[in-house]
Amino acid sequence: MDTELSDSEARHLLELAKRRVEEGPWALPRPGDGYALDLISMDGRERFKLDMYRGRISLAKGVHQTRARSTVILARLCFGGRPHTNPDGVVVGPYHLHQYRPGYGDKWAFEPSADQFADLLDPWRRLEDFLRFCNIVGWQSQERELLTWRRN
Repeated sequence: MDTELSDSEARHLLELAKRRVEEGPWALPRPGDGYALDLISMDGRERFKLDMYRGRISLAKGVHQTRARSTVILARLCFGGRPHTNPDGVVVGPYHLHQYRPGYGDKWAFEPSADQFADLLDPWRRLEDFLRFCNIVGWQSQERELLTWRRN
């Protein structure tokens, strides 16, 4: 299976409206835990995954990620961890966004703009902004309390 995408195909997949396959409430992972939610395009032709991980030691550390075609990372938001070094040697801060690039996959990252991510320190707002960035729909009906960090 070929996992190399063109730039236009990767942008199209990221911009494609997606929703959860299963209905019902969900919560963010517990410390040191993570999971993947199944997503599907609104027309039912493409399948995606929304991966979420939360750090075990640093509770402010984690990852939100959207994959297409099982393995292709379209976008990954890393927060609260170490800075990232791009292939050209440029270092971006501990809050950075990876986006698929042909020939590089998810190896490039940049600091998200305030237009895209209003408050990277607020877990709820950060998740909302990531879901919007990846065009994942239907989450607006969730109760905010369900989407807070689980304890224990």
